[in-house]
Amino acid sequence: MKAFVVDTVATVIFFTLVAAFSELVIVGMTPQQVLVARALMIPVMVLTARPYGVWRDWIMQAARNAGPIGRAIVDTAAFLTFQIPIYAGTLVIAGATASEIAIASTSATTFMLVIGRPFGLFLEVVRRKAGVAILS
Repeated sequence: MKAFVVDTVATVIFFTLVAAFSELVIVGMTPQQVLVARALMIPVMVLTARPYGVWRDWIMQAARNAGPIGRAIVDTAAFLTFQIPIYAGTLVIAGATASEIAIASTSATTFMLVIGRPFGLFLEVVRRKAGVAILS
């Protein structure tokens, strides 16, 4: 249960800050729109945070003896392989067409390539400080 709470809190903090910055500064959304979007994403993060943590731990086991670059590549790959299907599924539920899903997923992949490793490192720090075992 502690691992669930820690992974969830880390995910909500990290992605609320990153996404809010992106939505405000890059996208140009209003603060009210950002608050609504972030509030809507909290249930998704609660449902996916711990499963992602378990997935990441499992994938990172393969890189336990790799150097920093290898671990960064594996961490990013773990993030992409977990998050892109969830994102695409969300777009399907939202009614996006196949071409819209392809374009949005490609765009999201670029963003995820940048934030995958920083999130993995943040998750490790939060887990360490909370006394949650890190398998990677």
